[in-house]
Amino acid sequence: MLSFNRSRIPGFPNARAAARGAGRVLAAGVFALAATTAHAQEKTVTAVMHSGLRMLDPIVSTAHITRNHGYMVYDVLVAMDAEGAVQPQMASWQVSDDRLIYTFTLRDGLSFHDGADVTAADVVASLQRWGARDGAAAFLMEATGSIEAVDAKTVVWTLTEPFPLLLDVLAKQSSVPAFIMPERVAATSPDETITEYVGSGPFVFVEGEFQPGVKIVYERFDDYAPREEPASGLAGGKVVNVDRVEWVTMPDSQTAMSALMNGEIDLIENSQIDLLPILETSPDVTVEIRDPLGYQGFARMNFKHPPFDDVRMRKAAMMALGQEQAMATMIGNPDYYWLCGAIFGCGTPLGDEAGAESLKAGGDKAAARKMLEEAGYDNTPVVIMQATDIGAMGTIPVVIASDLREAGFNVDLQSMDWQTLVSRRASMNPPSEGGWNIFTSFASGVEANTPLVHPILPSTGDTGWFGWATDPELEEMRAAYLKAEGLEEQKQIAHDIQARVLDNVIFVPLGNYAFVQARSNKLTDMLPTAVPVFWNVNIAD
Repeated sequence: MLSFNRSRIPGFPNARAAARGAGRVLAAGVFALAATTAHAQEKTVTAVMHSGLRMLDPIVSTAHITRNHGYMVYDVLVAMDAEGAVQPQMASWQVSDDRLIYTFTLRDGLSFHDGADVTAADVVASLQRWGARDGAAAFLMEATGSIEAVDAKTVVWTLTEPFPLLLDVLAKQSSVPAFIMPERVAATSPDETITEYVGSGPFVFVEGEFQPGVKIVYERFDDYAPREEPASGLAGGKVVNVDRVEWVTMPDSQTAMSALMNGEIDLIENSQIDLLPILETSPDVTVEIRDPLGYQGFARMNFKHPPFDDVRMRKAAMMALGQEQAMATMIGNPDYYWLCGAIFGCGTPLGDEAGAESLKAGGDKAAARKMLEEAGYDNTPVVIMQATDIGAMGTIPVVIASDLREAGFNVDLQSMDWQTLVSRRASMNPPSEGGWNIFTSFASGVEANTPLVHPILPSTGDTGWFGWATDPELEEMRAAYLKAEGLEEQKQIAHDIQARVLDNVIFVPLGNYAFVQARSNKLTDMLPTAVPVFWNVNIAD
């Protein structure tokens, strides 16, 4: 975890006085978060996450808030530690000499929240459903002959050819981790969402207190048996030291800030950057960056419908966009954002910025307008979805709308909350019938640093990521990456993928920024993971 204390941002010459004033003015509007009598003696962590939660299926949805929910309720077979090494979690494993057979053995003491034992049959059903949804798992499943439960605790995974990265795919943190569910739940079609939320993870989802988009409650699973090893990354012992965790939604950032400084909540997962100088004046609050790789903002176009079913239109749109304006509008303070055209992240082993020159230079509206005219644009409306409840992230669609209008596009900017956007982006309908043309989102460094796990790259049409790009050449490059011998060959393939992504405009990288967390100093021992988890956390008296 990186702690820091930045100098004051312009406009906050007396941050301490501003904090006192904000606390007085906003106190009356703070959510009623006082614990009920029944919970008064319990240790409860109250957190404002980056978004409200409505979608509860972490296999169908790639939204980070749904992934975070998944880590609360479900467990995984293997996990990556703080050093990036794969470690046993629910299961240990053995590999045959020919590297074609992986045998996983479930550890003792695993049970679901409904009291049933976790069995190999549950694992097989869960892996099959996950394999039908996840982009990286798709390659793994192509190399899979069978996944079988040979007894209650043993799963035998047989490959048709060696897949050296099998454990890495199985242990990846995001965006669709291989969560294990009961067989009856995992039997749900991968094209439908689950309706029962029973896991074997360290927390139980309290369905009776769930208010979609407003509040979600988890209670400690008393029968959870953590591993004996110390927690490291997302591996090791998931020891729960609190009774309840409540995620509450506060769309207004100042209200959340005031609640944190007044001790009414314990954590803000994504703090508004221009409020950090106020938070930093509080002796009771720690401000920190969870993920040093940061997050990459991006724009995704819909390949299924005009105008962006035509690559010339996508190229014209990308030519109109610039990273500096997007990041400056969203974040403001350059201490917390950086321009980066590398789809695998700047400063990473595979980081390469080929093809991103116009993006980093601020775009070229005149060139974009000329490209649009040459492509024969017929004034088809471009529906841009804007989420207005996830802080400054909602400003990027406004910038994109302005840039595209200046380039000659007919833009329809439509506002909604993030969970509505998450649901609507799955619609393949035409924009005039509830579909869309562009939305913006973000990917974390840990989920976007290789061609194997990058969530947006799969370009297999209707089975790919939202926007449904179809690019067989890109898929061949991703497959070649799996068989690359050594880092230098991997780098060359990554370079080719970088060029292909921007040439075909699979998505548009808009720059990188820090997710800055603020927490009460009473909240101790929070693990320094890119994914926020609530095991190991304690509350000081």
